[in-house]
Amino acid sequence: MRPSRMKNQSQEYVFRLPETPLGPLRLYFSDRGLAALEFAGDGPVPQSDDALPNHLMMVIEAVRQEVSAYFTGVRTDFAALTLDPQGTPFQLRVWQELRRIPWGQTISYGELARRVGNPKASRAVGQANAVNPLPLIVPCHRVIAADGSLGGYSSGLDRKRWLLHHEGAR
Repeated sequence: MRPSRMKNQSQEYVFRLPETPLGPLRLYFSDRGLAALEFAGDGPVPQSDDALPNHLMMVIEAVRQEVSAYFTGVRTDFAALTLDPQGTPFQLRVWQELRRIPWGQTISYGELARRVGNPKASRAVGQANAVNPLPLIVPCHRVIAADGSLGGYSSGLDRKRWLLHHEGAR
């Protein structure tokens, strides 16, 4: 298993969702919930060597159902999921604000900075987006440049384009 993505936690569990329109997903769970999601690309997606604890099975099933619903076009905000992202207080604030952007809508990095209470922090919110451990669920793909261009996306611009098109964003 690769090095832990989670700070201050002794155990990480890896689960995979092999079939999505954007390829397989790796899901990383802490004992408290879903901590990270990665688009796995074309390579193998290893399962955790450790047995998944029973209390996580319900969380895993909820994630599987919500992600499946999302990809079939059901407008979901993933609010029912138990999440455990790790980050600085500023990053956590940005990620919380990202979850308030509705399906199919976009905002600029500047608007996101304003919403987190620091209108001059466009670059800082861009950096927080870049290290978002839960892309898709914490929808950083809905943040675009002020001129309407896509800007960046840690999971690739083709995926960002696909996600925005899937949600019907202009």
